[in-house]
Amino acid sequence: MKKGINKKSDLIADIQIGPTDQGMVRIFVSSESIELPMDFTPEEAIDIANEIKSSALLVSKE
Repeated sequence: MKKGINKKSDLIADIQIGPTDQGMVRIFVSSESIELPMDFTPEEAIDIANEIKSSALLVSKE
């Protein structure tokens, strides 16, 4: 059984990303059963964006 990032799921969720009025960057994931706000400093958000971009580039080369 696959676990973690490689585990497939039928769960449908929405994602919103944007700045908060507290100077943080929020990634907000919601579905029928959960609302998950995650706040990051601008520096952390840039690191996350770079990780997403790197992953996308790796997959696109396959």
